[in-house]
Amino acid sequence: MSQGKLKRDLSFITMVSIAAGAVIGGWLAEAPYWFSVSGAGSAFIFPILGILLVPVGLAFAELTAMLPFASAVDVWTTNAYGPTIGWSTQWMMFLVQVVEPPLMAFIFLTALNHFIPIPAGMTKAVAIGMVFCWYVLSNFEIKLTGLLANIFFFSMVAMSLYVATRFFTSGSWSVSNITSHGGFFPKGSYGIFIAMAVFTLKYIGFEFTPTLIEETNFPASKMWLVLLSALFIPAVLYCIVVLAMGGMAPWEEIAGMAMPEPEIVAKLGLPAIIGIVAIIAGILHALTTLMGFWVSSARCLYGAAQLNQLPKIFMEVNRYGQPWVSNLTVLFFSVFFCLFTGANWVQYIYAVSCIAAGVVYFMCCLDAMKLRKIHPEWERPYRAPGGDMIFVIGLFISVWIVIGSALELEIGGYISLGIYFLIGYGLHLLMGILRKRDPEKYPVLSTLTPDDKERLGTL
Repeated sequence: MSQGKLKRDLSFITMVSIAAGAVIGGWLAEAPYWFSVSGAGSAFIFPILGILLVPVGLAFAELTAMLPFASAVDVWTTNAYGPTIGWSTQWMMFLVQVVEPPLMAFIFLTALNHFIPIPAGMTKAVAIGMVFCWYVLSNFEIKLTGLLANIFFFSMVAMSLYVATRFFTSGSWSVSNITSHGGFFPKGSYGIFIAMAVFTLKYIGFEFTPTLIEETNFPASKMWLVLLSALFIPAVLYCIVVLAMGGMAPWEEIAGMAMPEPEIVAKLGLPAIIGIVAIIAGILHALTTLMGFWVSSARCLYGAAQLNQLPKIFMEVNRYGQPWVSNLTVLFFSVFFCLFTGANWVQYIYAVSCIAAGVVYFMCCLDAMKLRKIHPEWERPYRAPGGDMIFVIGLFISVWIVIGSALELEIGGYISLGIYFLIGYGLHLLMGILRKRDPEKYPVLSTLTPDDKERLGTL
């Protein structure tokens, strides 16, 4: 084991597959929650959200092109507001990423339960077993993750479109199922407000692409295309899928289902192959998301170690170029959130993840504005259009995401968040003590600038 560089094995297409695949994942078991919040109107909320998140995506794109390091939000915020706020933002970024593997594990179980009934008392244990399996795979070359991402992403998109097409042409699809029963938005403006906040989770994934920038083989200036692809490909697919499901049954029925698509197939007597394809697509959705977020979670820790905010051991890579200590830590937190997840695991993880994401988005928009002011001389291979106003819009969107998500979080969620914050604060204090006691082993806090791009071999 040694400290070393990450391997540059990820192509542009592979990055689109990883990013968009991570964003799309899991809707097979999440769709009932969508319908319970805003009915079939969810179909129209997703494209709107994709557009509203563009300012945030452009902030990430400009920052990534200017400072293309695995430390990502950490190095951006450290340069703008200092290492303490930089670490705090990175710790929130880690939370955004690390709660996703448990969510995908439970979604995988929901799909598996369709074939093999799993006792209620065993679900958490099986979920933990699943994340452990991916932990093992995560320690092989990133090329493997990229290959699987390409296969899974294109397969699941094709399968999802196949199922949607069969629904639209089944003869059972009716627009009255969408327009009746309270209309597009049966829960009115409150439902729309909540949906516009918590459905942001279905776009979480675009922001992790900068953490993989040291493993890409294309210029960082093209990352804006990856980021926007991760917003608009899912927006289109979500809209099609929700409309396809919404026209097959009233929203109340769909909200009460565990897995709407195969259950709709069984209820209406449609060919069984449609339901089977839907389940396989759902499993692939979950796996692509789990892969992407796991890799990003580990890079968050690797990046913090780059700036001496964590011990350098988090930068140690195995013979396959994977940060093995960081991967082990991701496993620990994945198990932690599996254990804290209650019966309503979708709502819990949606709210927790979106609160953290809103904070990260807010800080990155501030970073982009601040760095334009204090470092106008730094080269920006990609510069977001619209001046600072585009980032101001991103700030408002971020605040709204936090508020709306907080309204959905129950007491158990606040407890787990509190424990998580205490762990982060404790790590920050511990590193401060270690730096004072052994400055040679634990160097002072540092940052990276555009001058470090050549030294680290970034593109």
